[in-house]
Amino acid sequence: MKPTLLILAAGLGSRYGSLKQIEPVGPGGEAIIDYSVYDAIKAGFGKVVFVIKKDIEADFRENLLVRFEDRVETGYVFQELDMLPGGYALPSMRKKPWGTAHAILAAEEAVTTPFAAINADDFYGFEAFDEMQKFLSAEAKGTDYSMIGYKLKNTLSKHGTVSRGVCEKDENGFLVSVSELTKIQKVNDHIVYYDNDEPHRLNEDAVVSMNMWGFTPEIFRQIKERFTAFLDKNINNPRAEYYISELTDHLIRDYEARVKVIDCDASWFGITYREDRDFARSSIMEKIRSGSYPQRLWE
Repeated sequence: MKPTLLILAAGLGSRYGSLKQIEPVGPGGEAIIDYSVYDAIKAGFGKVVFVIKKDIEADFRENLLVRFEDRVETGYVFQELDMLPGGYALPSMRKKPWGTAHAILAAEEAVTTPFAAINADDFYGFEAFDEMQKFLSAEAKGTDYSMIGYKLKNTLSKHGTVSRGVCEKDENGFLVSVSELTKIQKVNDHIVYYDNDEPHRLNEDAVVSMNMWGFTPEIFRQIKERFTAFLDKNINNPRAEYYISELTDHLIRDYEARVKVIDCDASWFGITYREDRDFARSSIMEKIRSGSYPQRLWE
């Protein structure tokens, strides 16, 4: 059975200021999502499932799904704030989604095969989808998972700080830990992150997660078991999010999962800030000129 691609598209995009998941970057109006789906189909994925908010359903169906739903099996599920375990009530001050782990959990009923989970607004490149498909088809069993690892220097924005999961792996290529760092940017010739406004230097070749993970359906049970502990501690914190990188770090430390790091030398790009849009568009045009993609993706 072919693996599934799960695309997390329910984020608010607060720094960008609009629905960046369907922002056109290709010459035919294609969004970054289109290129992810195109690469996934080419790599051998058999189904694509989206996690969205219910209030964008009409736009999503009319402006995105119609482009490729005749080329691959598609589906979508909703991630809503009130989707909480029994015994937990939604605090009135909560406005942000609960994070990527919660988003993945929302797809439990729709995903029954090994699957890759990605962000909607990140461009990963065909190489990443090809390597992930190979892992999911041959090696993903039980709680043996994977992650595409990018070099930090290839994942920055010129227009502001970014958050990255900085990874450590062992001599066999398995993830040892992942630390979610925020406010990362290049300052002069160095890459730094800020902690309490103090800069700390990072290795430009450090392996980072761009939220391209490979899982089996076993991950849904593990998220449910640990999400309640997160809520017990953070339910009244309106900004707290449960990241999938945080979850996998806990699973590794407790010997409940193994995560193989699949190195990728490609340059990531995405739309974190509105100013990133022009760079994304020029990057797509370069790839079209090189023959990686057709001028009109779905024609």
